[in-house]
Amino acid sequence: MFLSPTVTVRREAFYGGAAGGGKSEALLMAALQYVDVPKYAAIIFRRTYADLVLPEALMDRAQEWLGQTDAHWNDKAKSWIFPSGATLSFGYLDAEKDKHRYKSAAFQYVGFDELTQFSETQYRYLFSRLRRLKGSDIPLRMRSASNPGDQGHEWVKQRFITENEEDRIFIPATLEDNPHLDVDEYKLSLNELDPVTKQRLKEGDWDVEIEGNLFKREWFKKVDEAPDGLRYVRFWDLAATEKTKHNDPDWTAGVKVGKDTNGTFYFADVKRVQKGPGPVEELVKQTAMEDGREVAIWMEQEPGSSGKNTIAHYAKLLAGYAFRGVRSTGSKLERANPVSAQAEAGNIKLVQGPWIGKLVDEFCAFPGGKHDDQVDGASGAFGQLTLLPKKKNRSFSAR
Repeated sequence: MFLSPTVTVRREAFYGGAAGGGKSEALLMAALQYVDVPKYAAIIFRRTYADLVLPEALMDRAQEWLGQTDAHWNDKAKSWIFPSGATLSFGYLDAEKDKHRYKSAAFQYVGFDELTQFSETQYRYLFSRLRRLKGSDIPLRMRSASNPGDQGHEWVKQRFITENEEDRIFIPATLEDNPHLDVDEYKLSLNELDPVTKQRLKEGDWDVEIEGNLFKREWFKKVDEAPDGLRYVRFWDLAATEKTKHNDPDWTAGVKVGKDTNGTFYFADVKRVQKGPGPVEELVKQTAMEDGREVAIWMEQEPGSSGKNTIAHYAKLLAGYAFRGVRSTGSKLERANPVSAQAEAGNIKLVQGPWIGKLVDEFCAFPGGKHDDQVDGASGAFGQLTLLPKKKNRSFSAR
C-alpha cells in the first residue's frame, strides 16, 4: 500500500489534547498502514510494560483487531508478524537507559502513546532507529499522541505547538473526534476532576497551568543576559536520596541570584539533582568552580548536630570559597513571601536558560506543589542578598 507521489508524508506528527479522542487507535491504525510490505517494521511505545497490557490499551486493542486475521502473535518478542514478513512490535522505556535496548533495531514507523510520560531524550533517541533500505518507498514516520500534563508537558508543548516546524505537525484532539465515545457521559466523569486537569482532559488545553496562590506566571520576565556588576549568591537546599522508578524524592537545588544597585534581582542559574550524597558533593564543588570565588555560597543548615556536621563538612570541601551555612527561620511560606512581592512588582528577571521552565512551574504550584526545593533555594539566596551588607568574600564554617 503506497501513497501517491503527490502526497507529502510528514516525518513527525503529534495528535494531542482532550482525553477520549481515539489517540491510541490512531497510532495503531497508522502503524498497520504498510504491513503488507515485506520487511516493514513498526513499533509503538508506552512508558511501562504495565501500561501496555492494561485493558483496552494498545496490546489489548491490537489483539482485538488482529486476533482473527492471518497475522501471528509472538509473545516473547511482543510482536505481530504478518504474512508479508512485516512486524508490529510493542515496547516500553521505563528508565532512561531503556532506550539503548533498541540501538541495533531499524523501524520505518515509531509511535509513542502518552508522549508526555517520556523524556525528550528518550523520544529524540528513537529517531536514530528510524531508517529504511535504499530504494524503499515506505515513508519514515514518527507518530505520537498524548493528553496535556505529566512530566513531559513542557517539552512536548514546546516541540509541537510553540516551535511550529514545517516537517513537524500538531493535530489537536477533541472529545468529538471519537464517534464511538459517549461524550456526554464522559464529560460528566471529567467534571469530577480538579480544574486544571479537567481543562486539560476535557478541552485539550495545553496552556492552563497548575498555580498556587503566591506566584503568577506572568510576573516572571525573561532577559537574554544579566548586566555586569551584580552581587551574586548561590544558595543550596540539600537532599540526599537517589531517584529510582519507585520514588520521587526531594531535589538538591542550588539557585544563583544576583542583585543590581537599583534593587532588581536576576535569577541566573539553577542546578538540581535527585542523587545520593557523593554526587551531590561533586555537583556543589563543580558548581563553585564554575561560578568562581566572587559568588558567595550559602547552604541551609538543618537543626541539630547532624546539620552542624554537614556544614562543617562542606566548609572543608569548599575551602577557599565564601561559604556559610544558615539556619532557616519561619515557615517556607514566610520565606517565600518577599520573593513573591518582588516578583509581582516586576523586580525579578530570569536570565535565559534551560532551567527556567521547571523553576517557574515550581513557583506557580507553590505552596501546594509536590516539590519546593527550588523555591527554598531561591528564597534563601534572596534573603542573603536583601539582609546582608556587602562584604569581602571569605570562607565560613558552621555556626
